[in-house]
Amino acid sequence: MIGAIVSAVVIGAIIGALARLIVPGKQNMSIGLTLIVGIVAALLGTLIAHLFGWADTRGIDWIEHILQLVLAVGGVLLVTRMSAGKTAGPGPTGV
Repeated sequence: MIGAIVSAVVIGAIIGALARLIVPGKQNMSIGLTLIVGIVAALLGTLIAHLFGWADTRGIDWIEHILQLVLAVGGVLLVTRMSAGKTAGPGPTGV
């Protein structure tokens, strides 16, 4: 149980960092939020890979890791879009 949590944190950190490198532009995300996005993406990717039977390979589970990375990129984009909407100033007033 502890090993699964530690591996989820380590894989999540790597996946989150890679996702931030892939997404173009500057992301105003903290390291903690990057870690959370990476962990959630890693867990969801693992769940989906197990549901479809993609995680039961003899070597490295490339499909699972690519799926995790795609989910993390989507998560980084979602978080940056949400935070961009909050930090943006007021819109045009029509005057």
